[in-house]
Amino acid sequence: MNTMLRKSVLGVAGLAFTGGVFAGPIAAHAAEPVHANPAVVQADKPDSGKLIPHGVQGTQSRIGLNDEQTGNVKAIIAATKKAGMPERAAVVSIATSLQESKLENLGHLGDANDHDSLGLFQQRPSSGWGSPEQITDPEYSTMAFLKGLKQVDGWQDMPLTKAAQTVQVSAYPDAYAQWEQQAADLVAQYWNS
Repeated sequence: MNTMLRKSVLGVAGLAFTGGVFAGPIAAHAAEPVHANPAVVQADKPDSGKLIPHGVQGTQSRIGLNDEQTGNVKAIIAATKKAGMPERAAVVSIATSLQESKLENLGHLGDANDHDSLGLFQQRPSSGWGSPEQITDPEYSTMAFLKGLKQVDGWQDMPLTKAAQTVQVSAYPDAYAQWEQQAADLVAQYWNS
C-alpha cells in the first residue's frame, strides 16, 4: 500500500474512532443506528457503457409498460441469455420490439396488419421467420431475431438502428434509435431479476 493511501486510511480511521468516542454515549440512545454505506460497485447491474456504447442517437421516446409488456421484456432477456449473447443484444432486441409492437405480442390485426406481420418483432411467416404460432411465441421470435443479429458481421460495434435494420429490413430504418435509452434501462433493471 503506498504511503499516501495508508495515511488517508489511517486518518479516516482516526476520525471515525474519535467521533465514536465523543459521540458514543449520545449515539447509543438514538432511535435508529446510523450505518455507513461504503461505495460498492454493483456487479449485478450491467455496465451502462456496454448497454449504449455509442450513446443514444436522436430524440428518445419512452412509454409506460403494463404487466404483459414487462413480461415480454423478461422473455426477451431470458432468450438472449439462453442464446449466450450479451446485454447489448437484449438492448437491440428490446428497442426493436418497442418500435415494431410496443412490446405487445400482436396477432393478426385485420386491415391494420402490415402484410402478415405478427408478434413482438412483427415477423412475417411469408418471409420465412416461422409459423404464426412460432412467431407469436416470445422466446421463439426473440431467438429468431437473435439468430439474424448473430449473422450481422460487427453488430456489436454498430449503432443500434443499423444493427436492428440489418435484421428487420424496415421501411423506417432510423426509427429504432428512439427506443435505445428505454431498452437499456429495461435491460439494466431486469437482466438479473
